[in-house]
Amino acid sequence: MPPLVGAELIQTPVQLYRYLLRCCRLLPTTAMQNHYQHAIRQGYNSHSDEDDPERIQMIIQRAIADADWILDKYIKKK
Repeated sequence: MPPLVGAELIQTPVQLYRYLLRCCRLLPTTAMQNHYQHAIRQGYNSHSDEDDPERIQMIIQRAIADADWILDKYIKKK
């Protein structure tokens, strides 16, 4: 299950970027939030020139799955 409602509606890189930043707010500490926000920005910048629609969809699916895994990992630790 995706961490936030609406993950299945994400179609563009900008939507993904905003979604992942919202997911960061669910992390327990500010240090974790800052770390993952930085990683999200770097990933967005490194893939900003991607123009293949299939590759973009693969990146979106993988990023949502990774966000789900990370949040699940930290929430279970509590």
